[in-house]
Amino acid sequence: MANHKSSIKRIRANAAKRLRNRYQAKTTRNAIKKLRGTATKAEATPLLAKVISMLDRLAKKNVIHKNKASNNKSKLTKYVNGLK
Repeated sequence: MANHKSSIKRIRANAAKRLRNRYQAKTTRNAIKKLRGTATKAEATPLLAKVISMLDRLAKKNVIHKNKASNNKSKLTKYVNGLK
């Protein structure tokens, strides 16, 4: 167990941040799955903008690596552009 007040507070803060990060990452993964499940370009285009924004936010907060966000955005954009 931690002995200092600051380390006890840090443990609490880290737990809260971990929960928030997990929630945001899982929400983004679900949005990506939903986007991949779309069949038409008309319904996929607004979803793509939302997903790209979510990925950028995660990369900015270092929840995921910036290159992973970039790779995901690239693949999803190619997928949406390939739809009819």
